[in-house]
Amino acid sequence: MASVNIRNVWKYYGDMPAVKNLNITCPDGSFVSILGPSGCGKSSTMRMIAGLEHISAGDIHFDDLRINDLAPKDRDVAMVFENYALYPHKSVYENIANPLRLRGATDATIRERVNGAAKLLEIAHLLERRPHELSGGQKQRVAIGRAIVREPKLFLFDEPIAHLDAKLRAHMRGEIKHLQRTLGTTMIYVTHDQLEALSMADYIAVMHDGELQQWGTPSEIFNNPVNAWVAGFVGEPAMNFLTCDIVAAGSDVSLRHANFDLPLLSSQITQLNGSSKGGAARMGVRPDALSISMEKPEDRAIRGQIFVNELLGGDMLVDVSLDDCRIRVKTTPDFAGKPGETCYVTVNRSKWHVFDAKDGHAYF
Repeated sequence: MASVNIRNVWKYYGDMPAVKNLNITCPDGSFVSILGPSGCGKSSTMRMIAGLEHISAGDIHFDDLRINDLAPKDRDVAMVFENYALYPHKSVYENIANPLRLRGATDATIRERVNGAAKLLEIAHLLERRPHELSGGQKQRVAIGRAIVREPKLFLFDEPIAHLDAKLRAHMRGEIKHLQRTLGTTMIYVTHDQLEALSMADYIAVMHDGELQQWGTPSEIFNNPVNAWVAGFVGEPAMNFLTCDIVAAGSDVSLRHANFDLPLLSSQITQLNGSSKGGAARMGVRPDALSISMEKPEDRAIRGQIFVNELLGGDMLVDVSLDDCRIRVKTTPDFAGKPGETCYVTVNRSKWHVFDAKDGHAYF
């Protein structure tokens, strides 16, 4: 096992920076997810850790060992890719055993490690089959087993379940997380799927345009995003954003929009850093921090018109049209409002966010 320390790392392809001054520390034995959209630099970061890409500037350490100039074979890293890359003419047993045979391990060692990995991954009954006889999930387990038998210091997973169907992805998320807990080996998992990162990782590094946007636990990333980009990228359904004016009246401060005028809580006013003098801001609120009713409540409410209802089993998403925008509310499936009817939306002001209208940084 090893901690991974990435310090001031840059990666250039020609004159184009793909990774910009990246600083991350992955604690020993942790499950870290590098999350971001396509082109954000996450795969380039993983390939630099593995030694498959040259580091343009900066340093990467495994514990106290600088590995910039180490060959991939000397880094004691095991990778699992989205593509299984199994040998079609070899059995499951031989596919898993292949890295050990390349190392010259004894037959007894190979047998012990392959059987142990197969038992852990619940594929012991498949050892004599060929890859074409396996399902997608079984093939992915074989690829993971091939990495496990090496007993590496570090596992690298590059979007390993992105191609699987939704039900199998959900199952494999739990399997991979359980595997990491069982082995206790440091794991870095690259994904564009925020649900995978939130549900599996101990820590998440959110990247965008080659830059680290935020580092933290899943709870910190979800509940306390540092900017509007992170807030909009993480969370499903996505956060609602509305452009408002910050209006001060004595010691009170409110967010004013064409459809509402909502006061900030006293603890939130102090977090505006002087912006209470006035100006534009972006209000962000997640669909589950809104409530909807067909009758006007006593508390301050936003008046709108139902645009469409989406029933999602145990939840219902309601799109509500305001004067100049549309917001989404998460409610119970027994909500009786119909498209075209007037409704009232109430904001849980202890769970809303306010971002700077220019650079998007979060006030709270």
